[in-house]
Amino acid sequence: MMKLLKMMLLGVSIALLFAGCATTKTADTSSDRQDILYTCDCGPQCKCNTVSTSPGNCACGKPLKWGHILAVEGNEVVLCQCNEGCQCKGLDPKDPSKCMCGNPVKRVNLEGTGIYFCNCGGSCKCNTASDKAGKCKCGMKLKQIK
Repeated sequence: MMKLLKMMLLGVSIALLFAGCATTKTADTSSDRQDILYTCDCGPQCKCNTVSTSPGNCACGKPLKWGHILAVEGNEVVLCQCNEGCQCKGLDPKDPSKCMCGNPVKRVNLEGTGIYFCNCGGSCKCNTASDKAGKCKCGMKLKQIK
């Protein structure tokens, strides 16, 4: 009986590890994370390009959508916008238009948004974003594109 229970727990642990995203917030809340951005989710026709490090409304008046940074490519961040609190670690290796959760990613150009971000390049994946100047988790100076 104990062996069966251990196998079941191992199976659940593995499933959660591969899923990466939880349907509810985990202990690692948005306020503890430095990879969270809130963006306008009004659709491609909207050009307000509202981006914030905290929840609120976009210039259009609609609520900003939560997302976490998966990658930084030049001045652009790639966001996973599935369930708030998601912890997936990257892009789907078979389809870079999706995150590891299987949801489409959103690409946001940070130029002119006032957001500071880590763009240290290479294999660094610290994905730090801030509304203030400072350093990212890897120790590099945060960058802002005016």
